[in-house]
Amino acid sequence: MSNTRVPGFYRLSPKERFDIVTEGRNLTDDQLKHLSGENPLSMDLADSMIENVIGQIGIPLGIATNFKINGKDMFIPMATEEPSVVAAASNAAKASYDHGGFFTSMSGTIMRGQIQVLNVADPYAAKAKIFEHKDEILAYCNVQDPTLVSLGGGAKDIEVHIIPTNSQIMLVIHLIVDTKDAMGANAVNTMAEAVSPTIETITGGKVVLKIISNLADLRLVRARAIFSTEALGGKEVVDNIVSAFEFADYDPYRATTHNKGIMNGISAVVLATGNDTRAVEAGAHAYASISGQYKSLTKWEINADGNLSGSIELPMAVGIVGGATKTHPVAQAALKVMGASSAEELAGCIAAAGLAQNAAALRALSAEGIQRGHMSLHARNLAVMAGAKKSDIDRIVAQAVKEKDLRYDRILEITKATQRGE
Repeated sequence: MSNTRVPGFYRLSPKERFDIVTEGRNLTDDQLKHLSGENPLSMDLADSMIENVIGQIGIPLGIATNFKINGKDMFIPMATEEPSVVAAASNAAKASYDHGGFFTSMSGTIMRGQIQVLNVADPYAAKAKIFEHKDEILAYCNVQDPTLVSLGGGAKDIEVHIIPTNSQIMLVIHLIVDTKDAMGANAVNTMAEAVSPTIETITGGKVVLKIISNLADLRLVRARAIFSTEALGGKEVVDNIVSAFEFADYDPYRATTHNKGIMNGISAVVLATGNDTRAVEAGAHAYASISGQYKSLTKWEINADGNLSGSIELPMAVGIVGGATKTHPVAQAALKVMGASSAEELAGCIAAAGLAQNAAALRALSAEGIQRGHMSLHARNLAVMAGAKKSDIDRIVAQAVKEKDLRYDRILEITKATQRGE
């Protein structure tokens, strides 16, 4: 396993970085070409993935370094269009590395399927009848996916909820399904649809909705790490980080932006590995609100040694089999680069990236402000917009940073002057 502490990684050329992160990963020649962009996604494959295809949009794929997760050095692939995300995660991970890095755990790979039953005359009696037929219901569900059952997964339990609304009382059955290394939407939805006629017979009601829930509260991932106070900028910065967390934990206006920063890291890894960014984002934000108030997904404290201790807990419905994870060649290659061998390990890596991202954002906010680092990196995009040649970008950005003027109009002036040889 490669050491992810690579000094000056950001100074290397894309080809040099590529060689470092792919060495010893057993990628095929095709996977290497897809990962490097030499072989782009074919239009035939794109057309088979979604409907009405007319083209593709490329998103940069970067590598976050310095991550040690459960004692294992891991390069973290991140697909994002936003400057500073990859650098910030890498810098925060570096501050945790000598304290053991990140430690993760997961509650399991359980998903919920919901079956909504309407027009039930006696919902409480119907609830009892559902439990009387529990074994029959689970058996019928498991017939739908014998492969999943053979791997130790499948429908494991049921819950029955009675939900009074303004207009009616609904009976809602939850199928509790272990989806193992798959995200599980297809398996769960198939089970819910197949068993619905049986549910109607038992309850005397009418099944309408039958679909997975993306509030995967039985599939929680947790990550924690200790970040060096010295590396973060000292005691005052760390004290400010804790205060910033408390602000987010009590104020939903701040919490929204706070959690958006966490999702900068999480969604980038989810996308890079071909998983469902919308499902993960919806689950995370719902979980942040589960207490009745929208709160921070992370917790920040100062430990007995005076270092910053951070933790995160959120639903993480991701897989390493099925969906785009298996159909998109870059996603397959990204998983190999990461080295995650199970859905649980992948979830832990994603949570670690989210925690690191939050640490970096809070550190920036608590020290020089978010714009200094973010805009310095964003200035490269502005230089490209201004028409700068690749060979001139670093010089143009350095001049703008020196002047502390990162507005587009000034970068345009510097670019034009550079092109005139001034």
